[in-house]
Amino acid sequence: MTTEKEKLLQAVLDKIVDNKKVFGTSFALKKDEEIWQGASGNLAIDQPYFIASTTKLFTTAIILKLREDGKLSLEDKISKYMDASILSGLHVYKGKDYSQELTIRHLLSHTSGLPDYFQDKGTSGKSLEDELMAGNDQFWTVEEAIERSKKMSPLFAPGTKGKAKYSDANFQLLGKIIETISGKLYAENCQERIIQPLGLTKTYLYQDATDRKPKTLYYKSKELNIPKAMTSFGADGGIVSVSSEMLVFIEAFFTGKLFPLAYIDELQEWNRIFPPMRAGVGIHLFKLPWIFNPTGAIPYFIGHSGLSGALAYYSPKENLYIAGTVNQTAHPDISFKTMISLTQKILKK
Repeated sequence: MTTEKEKLLQAVLDKIVDNKKVFGTSFALKKDEEIWQGASGNLAIDQPYFIASTTKLFTTAIILKLREDGKLSLEDKISKYMDASILSGLHVYKGKDYSQELTIRHLLSHTSGLPDYFQDKGTSGKSLEDELMAGNDQFWTVEEAIERSKKMSPLFAPGTKGKAKYSDANFQLLGKIIETISGKLYAENCQERIIQPLGLTKTYLYQDATDRKPKTLYYKSKELNIPKAMTSFGADGGIVSVSSEMLVFIEAFFTGKLFPLAYIDELQEWNRIFPPMRAGVGIHLFKLPWIFNPTGAIPYFIGHSGLSGALAYYSPKENLYIAGTVNQTAHPDISFKTMISLTQKILKK
């Protein structure tokens, strides 16, 4: 890569850091054989950060590995792996109980219809997200997350054609299924099936609320110190990493190093969730609408992102992998703008 191109990429990160919305950013990308990484503001390239819901790709990879090993099928009913106490009253829609109908595929693809214990409003009229952003840090267990979602109403019957609802509850349940099938903790599964095989040394599941290694999150202009919550997300959002290791991970995910490459096509069944995002089976599609991309110069991406302003994506068309964070929970969209700007610079002839 030319020094000129490296300067252009670094300038994107420097411009994003305005010390109003973004205080630090770190990104790494790989185009064909060229690799670049950079950071700006209060993040260094080797500074670990919370990847939030980008963690869901780790959970997806583990589920697909268990599938390869013959331990599960995506069509399995989750009742096969769930305690009756968790399943009881989990999905009652319009007077009918669908709890026994839920499958692993429904959870992965957000087609379960289950409400989101994190972003949907609870009985108090506030969401757990609202409470955390207000600085009310707290712990919860998988069981408590599911109990919270049971007090909310499901949105549709599982597998309703053309319907998807993004719900962190789906991935809390998947974490539990992974533990039941493997007989090991979710953290151990991450270590044995992803982190060690890929030689990652700064990537781990956040489990100790006194651990100060990851950069503190931001909410608007304030630091958002919520270590208890970060230990509670687990399989739906608890991983800590650095951009260079997330780059290794996202490439491994889409090149068959973690599970059979043939599975990737099956994951690409898209349903609308929040524009311009679509949910697939354990992955997301980010594709700008024509009005914002009339020349088609910006490719579509598949991967995942998180509320922390972290993301990890792959562009099949351009053979481009990109991972990073803007570390801002109030404006996670800025990470996509950064990804687009970096992509435009790297593709510039």
